[in-house]
Amino acid sequence: VNDSLMRFFDHCAKFVALVEENDAAMCQVNAFKEGSEMRKVLEKVASALCLPVEELNADLVQVAFLTCSYELAIKNVTSPWCSLFSEEDAKVLEYLNDLKQYWKRGYGYDINSRSSCILFQDIFQHLDKAVEESKSSKPISSPLIVQVGHAETLQPLLALMGFFKDDEPLKANNYVRQTHRKFRSGQIVPYAANLVFVLYHCDQVKTSNEEYQVQMLLNEKPMSFHHSNETISTYADLKDYYKDILENCHFKEECELPKVNITAIDEL
Repeated sequence: VNDSLMRFFDHCAKFVALVEENDAAMCQVNAFKEGSEMRKVLEKVASALCLPVEELNADLVQVAFLTCSYELAIKNVTSPWCSLFSEEDAKVLEYLNDLKQYWKRGYGYDINSRSSCILFQDIFQHLDKAVEESKSSKPISSPLIVQVGHAETLQPLLALMGFFKDDEPLKANNYVRQTHRKFRSGQIVPYAANLVFVLYHCDQVKTSNEEYQVQMLLNEKPMSFHHSNETISTYADLKDYYKDILENCHFKEECELPKVNITAIDEL
């Protein structure tokens, strides 16, 4: 158990102060809760429950939707709560959750992903050690390394690596334009989400550069690397692509709170 590694977000003062505990950082989420798309869902649910719409808010409706989804996912039971929502309603509520994940754990603020570089670098240190041992014809001391965390561990790491990044940020006012967005947290970090790095030692290769190759699988599905659009990369090319993060992202410096007295939003 290594909380400083797998719960890096708890140990990053800048993230905690400026995002986690800062209501203003969730302004896009709050704006969507008050927007027209959410208003339609509220009115529909209120009508179905024979309640004045003033007695409902976005948070309560989201609880009903999550209750429906949890029972379906965990027990394979169609909850009575599901009858309140159409597919279009579900898309609106999905977007509300994606907005929260985007601004709190994803691309919304740089510190969200930069705080995960301590984990990213640890992964590559283990891979480096395996390559070094292999080159020295030593037995691989740790042929399998398993680290267990949360969706909140994995989402920032994937953002740091540049996966599922849309051309346009997710905002309260672009729900329709984001219909085909890449950033869908329910697909990226579902239950039992997992990210696997596989290091291969290849004997029959043309160049020494190709001797060590890497594959990445997210939720058991191979991922295409950005630098090659292939699902496998030489280890050397992968390290070169992420050279800046490996060499210049320092957890302590990234997570230090600004010493000057400026507002949280200015700093973000």
